[in-house]
Amino acid sequence: MATVRMRELYYLDHGQDFGLSGFAGTLCSRATLRTDVPVVLALAGAQADGEDDQLGRDVRLLLESPLPDEVLHAVWLAAVRRCFDPAEEGTDIRCWLRRVAEVCPPCTRERERAEAEFLDRVRPTVTEEELRGTVAAEIGSAAAALRRAVAVPDIVPALLRVVREADADLGFRLFLRAAKAYSVPIGNEAYDRLLGIGELLAHPLLAVHDELNVRWRPVDPGRRDLDLGRFGLPLLAGVFHGTDWKYQGTVAENIRSLVGNDAVSAPGSYAAVLLEDVRRLLDSALSDAAVTVLWRTGSRRLCVDASFDADEGFDADVRAWLERVARACRERLREVDPGYVPYLSPARTDLAGAVLREVREAARAEAAEVRDVARVLEDVVATVDPDLGFRLLLQILFTYDVPVPDARRERYRALGERLGFGADHLDDRLPRRTDRLALRPGGGAVP
Repeated sequence: MATVRMRELYYLDHGQDFGLSGFAGTLCSRATLRTDVPVVLALAGAQADGEDDQLGRDVRLLLESPLPDEVLHAVWLAAVRRCFDPAEEGTDIRCWLRRVAEVCPPCTRERERAEAEFLDRVRPTVTEEELRGTVAAEIGSAAAALRRAVAVPDIVPALLRVVREADADLGFRLFLRAAKAYSVPIGNEAYDRLLGIGELLAHPLLAVHDELNVRWRPVDPGRRDLDLGRFGLPLLAGVFHGTDWKYQGTVAENIRSLVGNDAVSAPGSYAAVLLEDVRRLLDSALSDAAVTVLWRTGSRRLCVDASFDADEGFDADVRAWLERVARACRERLREVDPGYVPYLSPARTDLAGAVLREVREAARAEAAEVRDVARVLEDVVATVDPDLGFRLLLQILFTYDVPVPDARRERYRALGERLGFGADHLDDRLPRRTDRLALRPGGGAVP
């Protein structure tokens, strides 16, 4: 019978690596600092006190497993990059893990009933047997690189035994930690699979991404399956929405944050796609007035008056503003890949007709802002790039909270798939409205 474990939604309580693997990462970061027994135990206790109760659970999982001491010792040394070896402190690995467990007592987090019921509905449901096979396959594919890089004998069979005989989730995290500690090169396809396993287990994205030595594919401005959903000009408009941007810093700080934050994508990805969007607009035949209304509508800055606040004048000349953004993108790309030469990916002219139909249908919306910019959106689709026009349409509908019938929403989703957008590009971007009458709890229709 398949084993289904009670799994947590780790991303709710953690923003990065956690538990034993996160603790090992902390020790690795202190390689040049003192790491004797009192210091390491104090760090473990501090992590547990900081609401990371997974550290204690992970340690107890290993202690309660049938794994022999040599396996436990091997995975510990690999995870911490040999910066602290219990044997050198005169204690065996099980005694050491028991001491860590003592400073990380069992803790059951209390949750409100509604929250607990929600968690029970959305917990990961992957079986332990399925997970063991998936994680073991990834360790196997990285086995040669692990043997070359990790200065711990028999680390591959040790990690596999943790996966198969203790806990596959913990084995996955210890595998990642060993790979990070010794800068094991990970191919882009393998990286995508590792992200998928992390998502399957509800790990925070950074628990997989941070510190991993990924052999990235070349930066591609035509890539559309980026991790934040929105990207390019619509994301820039979202960052500089109305006057809200000031809460996140200065204009320059917001630009740097946007072009420099690649989430879990290849460094420079967000700068490349934003630069492409900006260059398409600036090099197009669109008038200054058209570019201005497009930007100000998408960013909800139509009514922002710089005469009351000089800081709001950053986009008084929209073409100059977009040139400033383009310069920041180029600087970022030179920083991460000095040899990269910006280029435009092929425009998706094959979808111009389908996108134009959606723009014209959306132009009948009650929101005046959508009607007023519809002709400019048509020009973007017809003469600049249908992909950019479609993304700007979605951004404007979202910005002005325009309700979208279910049937049209499904057409948007299908168009997004044809354009290569990631699964979450539309999720939570558009208000949902069904085409059917709502039903009262008792069964009667609500007009």
